[in-house]
Amino acid sequence: MPNLALKYRPKTLDALIGQSHLLGDSAILRKLITTDTLSHTFFYGPPGCGKTTLARVIATLLDKPFYEMNATTLKIEDLRKIFKEYTNALQKPLIFIDEVHRLSKNQQEVLLPFMENNAALIIGASTENPYYSLTAAMRSRSHLFQLEPIDEKELHTYLEKIIKLEDLTIEKDAKEYLVFSSGGDVRAMLNLLESAAAVESPIRLATLKQIRPHAMQAGSAESESHYELTSAMIKSIRGSDIDASIYYLARLIDGGEPAEFIARRLAILASEDIGNANPPALNLASSTLNIVKHIGYPEARISLSQLVIYLASSPKSNSAYMAINAALNSIKEGELYPIPSHIKTHAKTYLYPHDFGGWVEQSYLAVPKKYYASEQIGFEKTLWQWHEKIKSK
Repeated sequence: MPNLALKYRPKTLDALIGQSHLLGDSAILRKLITTDTLSHTFFYGPPGCGKTTLARVIATLLDKPFYEMNATTLKIEDLRKIFKEYTNALQKPLIFIDEVHRLSKNQQEVLLPFMENNAALIIGASTENPYYSLTAAMRSRSHLFQLEPIDEKELHTYLEKIIKLEDLTIEKDAKEYLVFSSGGDVRAMLNLLESAAAVESPIRLATLKQIRPHAMQAGSAESESHYELTSAMIKSIRGSDIDASIYYLARLIDGGEPAEFIARRLAILASEDIGNANPPALNLASSTLNIVKHIGYPEARISLSQLVIYLASSPKSNSAYMAINAALNSIKEGELYPIPSHIKTHAKTYLYPHDFGGWVEQSYLAVPKKYYASEQIGFEKTLWQWHEKIKSK
């Protein structure tokens, strides 16, 4: 069987899957491409969402010579050769640079004058947001667009098309797993399909799980049950039921839910439902998220179990969650107050608290507001006592 990802790589904008926010009929990126007004551009998004394919389609539509490079192996001499070759040419090339966040400062400086003179159309791609890795000069000469993972509905539709074109036979639950376990990555889905088709027909779920035991990336769900299981785990932790929390964690792991996705959900809970009632909960959640990124399954299950038990055992408070929501809601309702003049930069009437033993009476909001209400649960009680003691001076 030929490489399915290459065989069915889209060759037109209409054939591209997903990215309607960028490529829909009235979307701005589509208009820039079709009117040939696209300037230097950097795409970022997860693997398999179409970054390279989009660059190739753009080169075809604009009838530009296409050069594909990778920032990790890119040589400045190669760039200069390309620019020299097209110095007096009527048609300028499109240079596509993958892993653009790895461009060195020296490589970026070499690109700058050619970007400035439009000697080529530079398009970059990255799985990470390259904003902070690009110099200010590069950013000022380019646009940045985020591509999203392909959603499950579109993956299902695309999968059915490929199955029909390749005359494959596949069981229903195997189709579900192909979509779910690929996490919005079209290439990963087709590669798994290709491998399974090479060994059996009809393709079965058990075979797919032997090839890919765990789901890729984060945030997908095989079916509604996965969202329900995640919700059940969160609610069990919030309710301080350790055994139920561990049970639902085990269900998620057994169902192929990515360790990073679970850890991210737990990190949110650590702030939303525990907060300052037990501040170390957020630290442990952060550490667990970092750990599971590096070790993965099966060992990641142990770290996740430790975190779940700790969170379920912690005192619960949602006061931080409620406080920021209250403040944001007031702003949305138009409560925009001027900054008092005495706390503006270089204000001469500002009272420096350290000159008054750590606290001094002065206003920080033009209109007094109360967003935070301490539940005084767990460590929150200590924090509140500290706060009141400071003000009592």
